[in-house]
Amino acid sequence: MRNNNTISKGIDWSMVILYGVLVIIGLLMIFANEYKEGESILQPVLSQSKDYGKQALWAVICAVLAIFILLTDSKFFTATANLLYGLGIVLCILALFIGSEVKGSKSWIVLGGFRLQPSELSKVFTCLALAKYISRQETDFSKTTSQTVGAAISLLPAIITIAQNETGLALVYFSFFLVMYREGLPPFILIAGASIAVILILSLIFTPQTLFIAYAVLAAIVIFFCRSLFRRNRLLLWLIVAVWAVASIISSVVMPYMINKVMKPYQRDRIYSLVGKPYIPEDPEERAELEKLKSKNRGKSQNQSEYNVIQSKIAIGSGGVPGKGYLKGTQTRYDFVPEQRTDFIFCTIGEGFGFLGSVVFLSLYAILLFRIIIIAERQRSTFSRVYAYGVASIFFFHITINICMTIGLAPVIGIPLPLISYGGSSLLTFTMLLFILIRLDADRQMILR
Repeated sequence: MRNNNTISKGIDWSMVILYGVLVIIGLLMIFANEYKEGESILQPVLSQSKDYGKQALWAVICAVLAIFILLTDSKFFTATANLLYGLGIVLCILALFIGSEVKGSKSWIVLGGFRLQPSELSKVFTCLALAKYISRQETDFSKTTSQTVGAAISLLPAIITIAQNETGLALVYFSFFLVMYREGLPPFILIAGASIAVILILSLIFTPQTLFIAYAVLAAIVIFFCRSLFRRNRLLLWLIVAVWAVASIISSVVMPYMINKVMKPYQRDRIYSLVGKPYIPEDPEERAELEKLKSKNRGKSQNQSEYNVIQSKIAIGSGGVPGKGYLKGTQTRYDFVPEQRTDFIFCTIGEGFGFLGSVVFLSLYAILLFRIIIIAERQRSTFSRVYAYGVASIFFFHITINICMTIGLAPVIGIPLPLISYGGSSLLTFTMLLFILIRLDADRQMILR
């Protein structure tokens, strides 16, 4: 622990202020969704009967935790990184067996009156463990072996999270590949990953036969215009043929298998909703299960995921340029938007403060991300730099996916908006991520390993 007189030494107060502003905005938006005229404001906070009261309590807990982190010696995080990572893995596994099920996901552990989601906290522990591994003197991250170990550290909690039926949260762990790219991961891996994602999306829109012909035509065009290059290097020709074959196999075999055998009915529903195609299950039991999900759509003809996004876009669009004003929204205040305090909380900002308010709000996130990158680049320690880029990647992934989700550019996968969405585990996780970074930055003259 540190002496109380040194808590403010080297602290980047701009980060602390940005954190405080975003948390306050989150509390105000949750309050705007729940408050009804004539109700007492203080009583729900004391009785914890409303979500904004619960979030206020979590904000106080996180403030105490933030002070504790700022009082902690930076060496503590390097010394315990692997231990914390192991603890996170154990907690995630325990959640599979003793966790309570919430909305089909068995990823919560009940602790007294609180519910804790270990897969959320594991993002912090994974970030620390990856930074610890890459910063070791014996680690040469230009080697394939080291890159494989780094990928395994990042993806192990993701695999467990998928087993908990938290597919959306599991995708966040792929953001660590951006960190590894900064530290020497070959760019072709990211290009290959992006290409596969494009192929998967095309597989949802077009039939395998159409894509097979399209890939063949594209490969023939490339071979024709680059034939002089291929004469000098036959290996490139075979590479083009291999890419065509892999793309065809993914479209005709891998994607149908994932959709029909791996994904849950509601996940297929969300994916097809994204590309504007109705999902009609062939299995009668599946069809019945999907009909249960549709029963919440207030009698509309759209499926549940499509209904959520439509209501979200209506709420954001109704705000116009100036917005309706705080506590004057109708779509969000009267429960037209599902999950409006968690996944779709951006709708409250869009409806209440309009386009101008949304731009100002997103500018706060842009400033935060820009500040984190500046902090990352000024670190002398590899550990601190890698950790900082991990924090930036996690925030960027959450912000991008959540905003795109609310305006229909990404499937509804349950990604909270950092420091804004209701949820104690989420607020706790992002608080830890930021304040550990602030503490490491305050000691940036130290070489941490």
